[in-house]
Formats: sequence, C-alpha cells, structure tokens
Amino acid sequence: MTSGRSVRVQLLRLLLPPITALMAAGAMIAYYPSIEPARAAYDQALIDVGVALGERIRFDNAAYELDLPGAAERVLRTDRYDQIYFRVLAPDGKAIAGDPGLAPPPARAVPKEGVAAYDDLYQGNEVRVVAVLVPCEGKVCTVQVAETTVKRKRLVRDIVLSSLVPTLLIAIATLIIVWFGVKRGLAPLDRLSEQIKERSPRDLRPIEVGLVPAEAKPMVGALNDLLGQVADANSNQQRFLANAAHQLRTPLAGLQAHTELALALPVPDACRAELEQVHLATVRTARLANQLLALARAEPGGTQEAGLEVLDLRRIVEGVADEWVHRALARDIDLGFDLAEARVRGNEFLLREALANLVHNALEYTPAGGHVTVRTGIRPRADGAQAVLEVDDDGPGIPPDQRAQVLQRFYRVPGTAGVGSGLGLAIVAEIAGSHGASLEIGEAAGGRGCRVTLIFPVASA
Repeated sequence: MTSGRSVRVQLLRLLLPPITALMAAGAMIAYYPSIEPARAAYDQALIDVGVALGERIRFDNAAYELDLPGAAERVLRTDRYDQIYFRVLAPDGKAIAGDPGLAPPPARAVPKEGVAAYDDLYQGNEVRVVAVLVPCEGKVCTVQVAETTVKRKRLVRDIVLSSLVPTLLIAIATLIIVWFGVKRGLAPLDRLSEQIKERSPRDLRPIEVGLVPAEAKPMVGALNDLLGQVADANSNQQRFLANAAHQLRTPLAGLQAHTELALALPVPDACRAELEQVHLATVRTARLANQLLALARAEPGGTQEAGLEVLDLRRIVEGVADEWVHRALARDIDLGFDLAEARVRGNEFLLREALANLVHNALEYTPAGGHVTVRTGIRPRADGAQAVLEVDDDGPGIPPDQRAQVLQRFYRVPGTAGVGSGLGLAIVAEIAGSHGASLEIGEAAGGRGCRVTLIFPVASA
C-alpha cells in the first residue's frame, strides 16, 4: 500500500472495480437474451407477410402475377412507426409486383429452410429484409419483405433503459452502501484515532482494547507496549532528576551556611569579595537544584490525579507573601497583592513552586523603585468562569517574538540582565499543563513590563 493513502480510499478502490465489472456483465447478460427473441419476432412477422404474399401469386396466360387487392396492400403497408416494402420475383428473377427499387437478395444471404434475412439500405434508409422462397406452379418464387428499423431501434433503447438504467442505479446504490459500510467499518479506528489525539503528552495510560477491532488489537498492543516504555523512561528520568537535586540540596545548604558564617567574621576585603562570589554561586546552584526537583515533579507522570485537591489560590499566595515581601523590600521594589478567592484543583507544592518562579522572575528583572503585583480571582466568561493567577511587573518585559521561546528549558532572552538559568517559565508551563491550565504572557498595565497569567478551570467547592 502506498504510504499515506487512506484505508477507506484503498478499500473502495479494491471493492468498486470488481463490483462495477460484475454489474456490467450482468447488464450485458440481461441485454442479449432479451434483444434476440424480440428481433426474431420482428423477422417472423416479416416472414409471415412474405408467406401470405406467396399465397397470392397466380400463374395465368403463361405469366405470373400477384393477386393483391388495393385495400389489402394498404393494410400491408400501414405501420405506426416503420415503412413496409415488398417485391415479388418470378422463378426466372423477373419482378412481378411490389417496389421496383428493392434490390434482389445479395449472395451473402443464404436461405435457410426457405428464408434469408439480412440488413440493407433502401431509399437511403436502413431496412431489415427477409426473402421467402415460396412454391408457385411447381417452381420457386421469391418474396422480399423489407421494413425500416424504427421499431427495432426503439426496442434496443427500451431494453437498454429497462436493463442498464436499473443496473446503473443499483451501481450508485452499491457505491453509497459500500462507502457508508466502509465508513462504519472503520469507525472504531476513527474513534481510536480521536482517543489518541485527545490525550496530552502526560497521559501515558494503556489504551483500552475492549472495543478495538480484532484487526487493530496487535497495533494497539504494540502502542501500549511503547507507551509503557515511554512511561518507564519518564519515571526513570524523573527519579534521576529528583535524586540528583535532593543529593545536591544538602551539601549546597551546608556550603551556603558556611559561607554566610565566614562572611559574618572579620576577614580581609580581598577574601570577603571571594567569599561573596562563592556565596552567590552557591545560592544560584541551590536554586537550580530546587528548580530541577520541581521540574521532575511537574513533568508527565510526576503528579498523579490522586495527589490533586481543591485549593484556594488566594490562600496559597497569602501563605508565602511575607517571604516575598521581605525579598522585595531588600531590592527596593513595591510588591503588592490584589487577592480574591479562586478555587482550583491542584497540587499545593507545585502551585507554590509556580508562584515562586513567577514572583522571583518579576523581582529579578524589575529595577529598584519598580512595582510587582500578584493577583488572584475569578474571570467571568461566556463559556464559564476561570480562575486566574497573575503576576505583573514594570521591568523590561518580554518581546512578542520571544514569548514562545522563553517557555523552553534553559532559554533566556538575548541581552537579558540577571543570573537566571532559563528554567523558571519552563517549570511554570509544565506545572500549568499538569493542572489543565494555560499560560499567557503579555504586557502589564500601561503597555510596559510583563504580565504572566495562569488560567485554571474553576473547581467546585
């Protein structure tokens, strides 16, 4: 089968030609057995006329003549559709009566049982002619009876209409039945395709094979094996990231504590500068380890549906507000809150991590004296309300052509100041996806800065 060809089209191409051929053969089989008896009946009618005319031949005064009253001849020639011609020949071939222009039987018209039938032209018209050999005074006379072919052509047309047209209608009906039959037969495959397309990259559950056609079960089984292998690979990757991040956190925390203690002691200025660099690097590395751990938990398979609960975004923000207020004050940034109840179904640890990354980014890139605002609430929509978590800042913002790329891991906008790793928004995007939420990046109020919005389905209380 050619790559990319539709199975439905392939089945139709395999089924329709033989069906069409069978119907055409059936029409031909029905046509010929119908047309031949009808033609024979028309020929027989001409033969009967010839025999009747032969009985009217008389031999008188050493000459042959046809005893046919004018009224009888008019009846003979009267026909609704065709013109009737006749000619009577004496035993010596001399014309006795009839239409003189009617040619004698050709050599190819060999009589069988005293009758020869053939096609000819008369006065520019196609005619069917029968030549009947009749006895006359111990000899043989010939009576030719010709008829135009109007009735015969009408007969052919009627037979075609009565046999081929129904066959054509049956062919069309068969095409429709085959089309819908194939469509219905492939419906389970279409449903399977839709089921697979509706899945997110996080859904690696095996496909249910109960309603899958027997022919597709090997394919679904192979796909389930592949999904299992991908799930195992993801699980191994998550465990590796989580274990690596966890193993790094303890020594990094110790290193950070020791550098802070060293900085609290009276040390030479040159050593202090080096210690400060070590301290900053340790803080960045510790944050990277925490981000890797959060990323492992946010990836497909890292959070199970059973671990989700109904949470209030406002309460989550209030729980970490003091920590971020102190960091904002240390950077001379006005951190404000506009909070309203917004219930969502989620994992509290991951939602805290998403909030932490958003606020950290806003504080990192907002200059001193700037403003950062965190909002939660319900956004009404025509198709249903949405819960939102927004973080605004009046920093440099993210150019529109970079907003899709900043969601990639380890990507940073070229020329951006700061010491970030490029994981913050990627983690937020993963957490949003694991909660069925969407992430939007735009401009803050006034057309400057950046606004990052997480939009969640509203959870029932």
